[in-house]
Amino acid sequence: MILAAMRTTQFMSGALLAMALLALPGPVGAETVLKPIPTQFIAALGDPAATSGGGAESWGLWREDPGPRGVRLSSYDALKADGVAPAQWKFDRSDWWLEEHGLIMEQPQFPLPPGKYVVTGGREVTAVLTVHPRGDDGVQHWELDNGATLYDVTHLRCRSARYTPASENSCSPAKAPMTAFPVAPGESMPPVEGCKKQDYEVLIVVGMAVEN
Repeated sequence: MILAAMRTTQFMSGALLAMALLALPGPVGAETVLKPIPTQFIAALGDPAATSGGGAESWGLWREDPGPRGVRLSSYDALKADGVAPAQWKFDRSDWWLEEHGLIMEQPQFPLPPGKYVVTGGREVTAVLTVHPRGDDGVQHWELDNGATLYDVTHLRCRSARYTPASENSCSPAKAPMTAFPVAPGESMPPVEGCKKQDYEVLIVVGMAVEN
């Protein structure tokens, strides 16, 4: 999920982040305001054309850019042997993630905490994403303001997928097709033999709601 292959250690350029912060909405309530935060990232699932929906209980949050903390597929043997990445996150052989340049990433935090997030895809739209607490039915609802769609706030250049075994001990990063990387913006991540794959959209978080 990074631009490391383009010689940067940040997911967004400083200019792009500044533009997103300038687009921050104003107060959202008498006692609530939206303020910028160090950049975070949401792994989201849903209809790209949707402005609201359920299922946010299956969304995750990276509080740090996982790209610079990732491990190249060529270094998988060392990661497998150590069980811990150089950035000190634990590798789970039964539940692992890849980004668009073929880096193995740490898992995001699940579930996504309820709250109001200022999100952008780094293109034209910045919106407030409201994630509600989980209901009695276990469903966590979400909504974007100002008619923004999930596609509008998806960072297309960042691709992210979760891989889990299709059968016992069948799923390994060693089987990932190296020639499939880098993945083009907006395209699906490649399948890996023996794995079930779930593609996630990535939203850039540049602000949060706080009590005034």
